[in-house]
Amino acid sequence: MSHPKHILLVTGMSGAGKSTVLRTLEDLGWEVVDNLPLLLLDRLLDTAPAAGSQGDDDRPLAIGIGTQTRGFNAESIVRRIKKLQEDHGHHVGTLYLECSGSELERRYSETRRRHPLAQDRPASDGIARERELLIPLRRWSNRLIDTTNLSSNELAHQIRTTFSGDGLGKTVLTIASFGFARGLPRDADLVFDMRFLRNPHWEPLLRPGTGKDADVSAYIVEDPAYAPAMAQIEALLLLLLPRYEAEGKSYVTVAFGCTGGRHRSVHVAERMARRLREEGFSLTVTHRDLQTAPQDSLEGAPVTISGGGV
Repeated sequence: MSHPKHILLVTGMSGAGKSTVLRTLEDLGWEVVDNLPLLLLDRLLDTAPAAGSQGDDDRPLAIGIGTQTRGFNAESIVRRIKKLQEDHGHHVGTLYLECSGSELERRYSETRRRHPLAQDRPASDGIARERELLIPLRRWSNRLIDTTNLSSNELAHQIRTTFSGDGLGKTVLTIASFGFARGLPRDADLVFDMRFLRNPHWEPLLRPGTGKDADVSAYIVEDPAYAPAMAQIEALLLLLLPRYEAEGKSYVTVAFGCTGGRHRSVHVAERMARRLREEGFSLTVTHRDLQTAPQDSLEGAPVTISGGGV
């Protein structure tokens, strides 16, 4: 058998939010299996990860178990948990999802679903029967969440807060540059327009360069609007990015655009990436239009600033 794993059994009342919990754990990077017969658990733990999967044996495993699980027997499941801990050293936790009977009845009524234990009877009968069957698991569980007054989003947030391990649930952050002349990036969540900064394209010595070059960057930084604008954008990103992560957003792309996508947007994307890394963010930088040839037709006519006005 493989080395010890962290395993979480997710169980509880039907309609109490098990599907929401399992989806959230999967988004956090957990390996998730629902309604697996416990007799097959050893085989699952002995199976190597699929080639090309994100994985290794270190990912925690969440297993959904309910009264619909084949061969369900709460007492047997408790014995199985003890055996996994004692014989193989696995770290097994049990999360029990509780919910009041009246709220479960309301949820079944609103969704027009039948309770799995009361296909031809009132949902209340199935709820009462299920609660009785689950008593041994409820007693054994080391975590309990009562979802009576929780929305799906609130439950998901609670799971993210409780079960986000190191490197799990982290938002994949991308900082990108692009040129408006070639269209907006389709996957951008936040777009900042850098065309208010003076354009190095209209300086013959700077035109062949890019925003990665020191002389181009120096020219952009000298714009009087540069420093206050960067300070405002940095402050906004430092406010928003942790909130996106707290809400469970898996991917966030912050895109900086200029006309051609070679000078101003590239410089700002590189600068912002350095700043965010200093704040502890892990990110990827991409420059969509960096390799395109400079073209006057894309850049438009240069803007002349004189007499203290624009």
